Amino acid sequence: MDIREIDKNFAEITTLGENDIVFYSIPQEPFSVYGVYEEEGHFVRLPEAVAAATNEGVHRLYTNTAGGRIRFVTDSPYIAIQVKYQSIQRSNHFTLCGTAGFDLYLKGEDGFQHFGTFRPPYEMQDGYESILYPKKGSCTYQINMPLYSSVEKMRIGIKQGSTLKKAEGYPNEKPVVFLGSSITQGGCASRPGMAYEEILSRRLNFNYVNLGFSGSCRAEDAMIEYIASLDMSCFVYDYDHNAPTPEYLEKTHEKGFLRIREKHPDLPIILMSAPQWDPSPYYARRREIVRATYQRAIARGDENVYFVDGETLLDLCRKDGTVDDIHPTDLGFFSMAQALTPIFEKIL
Repeated sequence: MDIREIDKNFAEITTLGENDIVFYSIPQEPFSVYGVYEEEGHFVRLPEAVAAATNEGVHRLYTNTAGGRIRFVTDSPYIAIQVKYQSIQRSNHFTLCGTAGFDLYLKGEDGFQHFGTFRPPYEMQDGYESILYPKKGSCTYQINMPLYSSVEKMRIGIKQGSTLKKAEGYPNEKPVVFLGSSITQGGCASRPGMAYEEILSRRLNFNYVNLGFSGSCRAEDAMIEYIASLDMSCFVYDYDHNAPTPEYLEKTHEKGFLRIREKHPDLPIILMSAPQWDPSPYYARRREIVRATYQRAIARGDENVYFVDGETLLDLCRKDGTVDDIHPTDLGFFSMAQALTPIFEKIL
């Protein structure tokens, strides 16, 4: 018998309005965690040693949980979370639900559908708790983690006595790895589930790792060597926006591509220029540098390399799909997902 059935003083003290919540610390079985893992007591997207060897920005952002997902099956009538942050990002053009919130998705006949968002209180200091009531019977759930904040501790709560089981995995557990800028990291989606990688992942049912680093992705040797060491199903190479100059991009872009191709001769690699609807000569020059890497690969007989002109990614909305002429809104991310879906369908 659970001690809480005998002595109510052992019940969790929360503000959630339920006195029969059982909380589970993440990570632990049967919860499946994707896109992030625990290192030194907090969640990370890559090893601290790699982040420290790359640049200061990556070292500050590697603990942001962009792309983190937690899956499980339960028949609990409610799902609760408790979270403690290492850092919280607040911005004048990015919702707190996007930077620090958690999305709840439930799986139906058409895949995962958004049920609600665990919305963080704006005045919170270092964490919060929240609860949602799907009341769907036994169901597979996915919780998407914050895009621009660092989660130190997380617990998921369900009703005492509810079933709890492991969710079915992805058809291919090898992830698609996305390397890129703030746009890759998810700025400025209104909530985590609206980043373009997550839209694609739900649509086509693939696992992924988000290595987007706001203002800091420059494809240094340390980062390229780390990515080359990963077991991937596909690699998306998209740091044009953060390359300091066209000259820097030209010096590093093909070099990084060739190193990863050396380690992964048959890996599908997508080369993207900056997701930016801007026909100026400045962006045109950068676009041609990325395209040149692609053209030389094709000339060498590479049959598993793809080029995406970043200017076309916002075709549905152009700058109306951005919040500041650079970072996509949900509409902008949807436009990116629409443009990339045919390529991913072909590859995966």
